[in-house]
Amino acid sequence: MGAGGRLNPRDLDIKKNDTNVIKRAPTSKPPFTLADLKKSIPPHCFERSMIRSFSYLVADLTAVSVFYYVATTYIPQLPHPLPYLAWPIYWFLQGCVFMGIWLIAHECGHHAFSDYVWLEDTIGFILHSFLLTPYFSWKISHRRHHANTGSLEHDEVYVPKTRFKLASSAFYLDNPIGRTLTLIVKLTLGWYIYLSINAAGRPYDKFASHYDPRSPIFSDNERVLILMSDIGLVSFSYLLYKVAMVQGFTWVFCAYGGALMVMNAFVVTITYLHHTHPSLPHYDDSEWNWMKGAFSTIDRDYGVLNKVFHNITDTHVLHHLFSYIPHYHAMEATKAIRPIVGEFYQSDSTPFFVALWRESKNCLFIEPDECDEKNKGIYWYKSQE
Repeated sequence: MGAGGRLNPRDLDIKKNDTNVIKRAPTSKPPFTLADLKKSIPPHCFERSMIRSFSYLVADLTAVSVFYYVATTYIPQLPHPLPYLAWPIYWFLQGCVFMGIWLIAHECGHHAFSDYVWLEDTIGFILHSFLLTPYFSWKISHRRHHANTGSLEHDEVYVPKTRFKLASSAFYLDNPIGRTLTLIVKLTLGWYIYLSINAAGRPYDKFASHYDPRSPIFSDNERVLILMSDIGLVSFSYLLYKVAMVQGFTWVFCAYGGALMVMNAFVVTITYLHHTHPSLPHYDDSEWNWMKGAFSTIDRDYGVLNKVFHNITDTHVLHHLFSYIPHYHAMEATKAIRPIVGEFYQSDSTPFFVALWRESKNCLFIEPDECDEKNKGIYWYKSQE
């Protein structure tokens, strides 16, 4: 990984002499400032177009409607056993579009959708509630994640543990069967486990949950917003229940639930892979600063899904530097800063399903570099092997 930070999948191999050939991300102070990066980006990239933002939302909602109509109209008419093949295909396609809509709501939380915060919060609240995500709860904790990325003490999500703090069960599961079971749980239930009990989140001195207005995640003046998020979730859940009473729970799962599970799996996969990679450092308070944390993330390549996911996947480094840039300008802005950031920019083109397995194996816990006495506050991912 030289200037520009492209990582070939073969670079992850361990040589016979146990020397890891991955080139770690720089941990020194960058020779540029945030102001330097901002000056390199064309000014129009910072402009939000409400019409253009709505056009992407309308396109996604249209795709959802088309997939829903085709699936519910024609799949039930297919001869047995073709529906058992057709429904999963529908769930995957619809789930990918759900993910795109979820990311538009995520942009609303970053003030990247329009110039009007009230409009963004209204749209984000509605969209995320329909996707069973607590909008304000997520917006608040995610904002703090951006403010503390890479900090072992203050980051809000995917905070890795040292070998000594890792539960013993993690070591027992560190084998192909254990990793498979762990990934199944993460991809099916992981999103709701995180929201419910803050699993893999920042350690707090008491119970933390995105659903609890009294949670230590939130300040006193934010608790009413958490209650509003809960009301949105309960209201839509009740609507789903009423529909199920008429159409049946099987129909609700086929038309909505299966696609939602695919979306949830992508939420976990995308966020996990953006912040988990053998080349990425984590910092304790003695070494962390905001700029270092912003560069302790990595861009990933999801192929054609990059566009479906509104390029959050392959412009995530920029997103941590300027989260208010709309997604439709993010690629241009990324290309503009690349010559300046050089090796500080990290990216990996490994297919995401390969990277998911690889990182679950190679990034079990973190430790400071034994050979670096000067930087004991910098931690790197390790595995048992």
